[in-house]
Amino acid sequence: MKRFAATLAVLALAAAPALAADKSYQVTGPIVSVTETVIVVDKSGEKFEIARTGNTKLTGELKVGTKVTVKYTMTATSIEAKDDKAPAKKK
Repeated sequence: MKRFAATLAVLALAAAPALAADKSYQVTGPIVSVTETVIVVDKSGEKFEIARTGNTKLTGELKVGTKVTVKYTMTATSIEAKDDKAPAKKK
């Protein structure tokens, strides 16, 4: 039984990155501005600026003022870790 539980834990940890990458979000509101590469949607006064590519599925015509629902994912393009610890002072 312990081996089975351990196997499930390993499988869950292995699948976690894939699940995080597939997590999607959505925002609904009127279009504030739209270009070939960006759409800006106003949700209750908060502006969401979302990139668009040639692979973005589009249904309908995008124009300022049109209410839309945008589904999107978040993916890091770079990560820089910085050590906040200052070197110890010599006495």
